Amino acid sequence: MEERLYQVSGMTCASCALTVEAVAGQQEGVEEAQVNLATEKLTLRTTGDFQASVLEAAVSGLGYDLVEQQLEWDAEQRQSQEEDKEIRLEAERRRLLGTALLTLPLLYIAMGSMWGLPLPSFLAQGAPFVLVQFLLTTVVLYLGHGFYQRGLRNLFQGHPNMDSLIALGTGAAYLYSTYGTWQVLQGQDHFAHHLYFESAATIIFFVFLGKYLEARAKQETSRALQGLSQLAPQEATRIGTAGPEIVATKDLKVGDRVRVFPGDSFPVDGIVLAGSGYVDESMMTGESLPVYKEAGQSVWAGSLNQSGSVDYQVTQVGGATLLAQIITLVEEAQAQKAPIAALADRLARYFVPLVLVGALLASLAWYFLGGADLEFALSIFIAVLVIACPCALGLATPTAMMVATGRGAQKGVLLKSGPALESLAQIQTVLLDKTGTVTAGQMKLTDLELWTEESRAEVLALLASAESHSEHPIAQAFVQAAEEEGIALRAAYDFQAHVGRGIVAQVDGQRILVGTSRYLEEQGVVIPHELDLQSWESAGKTTLLLAREGILLAALAVSDPIKETSREAIRQLKKRDLEVVLLTGDKEATAQAIAKEVGITQVVAQVLPQDKAAQVAAYQEQGKLVAMVGDGINDAPALVQAEVGIAMGTGTDIAMDAADLVLLQGDLLSLVDAVTLSRATLGIIKENLFWAFIYNIIGIPIAMGLLYIFGGPLLNPMLAGLAMSLSSVSVVLNALRLRWK
Repeated sequence: MEERLYQVSGMTCASCALTVEAVAGQQEGVEEAQVNLATEKLTLRTTGDFQASVLEAAVSGLGYDLVEQQLEWDAEQRQSQEEDKEIRLEAERRRLLGTALLTLPLLYIAMGSMWGLPLPSFLAQGAPFVLVQFLLTTVVLYLGHGFYQRGLRNLFQGHPNMDSLIALGTGAAYLYSTYGTWQVLQGQDHFAHHLYFESAATIIFFVFLGKYLEARAKQETSRALQGLSQLAPQEATRIGTAGPEIVATKDLKVGDRVRVFPGDSFPVDGIVLAGSGYVDESMMTGESLPVYKEAGQSVWAGSLNQSGSVDYQVTQVGGATLLAQIITLVEEAQAQKAPIAALADRLARYFVPLVLVGALLASLAWYFLGGADLEFALSIFIAVLVIACPCALGLATPTAMMVATGRGAQKGVLLKSGPALESLAQIQTVLLDKTGTVTAGQMKLTDLELWTEESRAEVLALLASAESHSEHPIAQAFVQAAEEEGIALRAAYDFQAHVGRGIVAQVDGQRILVGTSRYLEEQGVVIPHELDLQSWESAGKTTLLLAREGILLAALAVSDPIKETSREAIRQLKKRDLEVVLLTGDKEATAQAIAKEVGITQVVAQVLPQDKAAQVAAYQEQGKLVAMVGDGINDAPALVQAEVGIAMGTGTDIAMDAADLVLLQGDLLSLVDAVTLSRATLGIIKENLFWAFIYNIIGIPIAMGLLYIFGGPLLNPMLAGLAMSLSSVSVVLNALRLRWK
């Protein structure tokens, strides 16, 4: 069994992905086919009978293009794909702009008189009036020729999609209007008021707008993966027999010796051989504190070397690195995500054939059984198609999403995925990352208990001055505390750091010690029996002691403080019947202490990136819809695995790129607003879909001549077009109600 990977171009909806998947799966030698619409990838498991040329011909026959890709994780290939997407997005933007420039004057010419707007005398009536509309609409439909190519191909091959509806609806309106134009040129001026050119052009414009927004959303998803791949540098310093040399990261091999300088990222995975320093591994473990690395310890691609040069031996390269595996997890999670917004596409599978059959049967019945002439029968056929135009169906969800996006922005919620807002309304479980989400993500001095007669300011000055030479986040917390209280730092000399234990320095000619109680005892400092650090430690805080010349001055506690709004936000989430779980890479004791303080009863601690995505999947296997909230690179796979990935605006760019929603203020109360808005939006979407179909349910039988049989009116194509327009207006007006939610 062999695995193959293809890039698919031209897919516009979930129905397209299902069609490509079905056709690929039917080819000889294909055991399994899976299409990822978000990344536009087709993955195949094939046998020896498989022929790539036959597959490519079959898929090309549907209007899609295939390009085979390397299975091996490759940064250059990803960069090339991103550049291609940028080119396609720019082409979409130009088509949208061109369509808008043509549609606006068309609407003015066709409908201006209804609003009392003036027209130039040469356009007011007759041949110029209809010919200008004909020419403008013809150019618009030419710009949208892809809809007709794909839509009609898929329709004739038994796989109708939204393109099929667009092609039929606008095509019927255009052909009927073209017939009317010909009649006007023959002297039948009354046909000038029976044209629907503006309907066809407006539909194409709105479709282009939706496709452009969809393309941008897909681009954001791919940018997240591109951002992850760029974490590892493209070049590395390899130590060979002739000395250091700069080589491309892709040329590194297992066993090579690589040197990484302070401030640089590790290019591949490996084991430290020489040197030591602090490494930021938050993307891997979720731990907010850098980890001290020395000989014999593992390092991973993409992690940041903060201090000290390190030589290490390569153990994993390319797709085998942990960073590449995280990227793979993100892609796999995307492939498993069901597109909720594809409801209209699924309905179109049955809607289009039924409308076609109904229109054909109605027109034939009038012609052969009702004694009607050909023009009357044709009018029936076109009226049915025009009233069944998918404009309202296409607008039902996007309009609600556009209004909800604007309203959400006012509340600090950035919506990046339309289906996510629908999914958020239905979630049952919220998984919260701890660092940077529930907590501030920055160490702070929370407690300082004096054991001397000297003032707090004097003690804090000694503490911050002694720690000013350290790059450790705890030391930075002490320095920041002094700065916030306006305390000037003093000169410190002979600074020495003892990893995991403490530091020693000379300040004002006195020996200052800062470290753990055990370290200070080893240095001869007497620790009073009444000193109790247990209460701080049980609250998840890190405790240290400060001494001068062997005499204890103060007991200290630092922690990553809880955000002021976290408790209230979690209470509000529970009030909305949501299950809240704390999911973190931190230690069990710290996680439990934080959870207790904010009112969370379920905690999953010491979780690696792979496990975070697996934890999300575990809740999903229980039948629950899950939202994941995080702010770090390590949260990316879980953010994508969840039905809704939510990133804090104060977090990393990668987390925000990978997420469906971004809480711009980094405030969990914004999540409460997002849930409230999403539930209102889902209700509006359901109402919009109802209004989008109610016109068809009522209008199609009337267009077929049902009322005319009993002496009632006949729905001519003009009224059918009006009904179609009303259906569009109704869904837009209904969506606007979200502005006041």
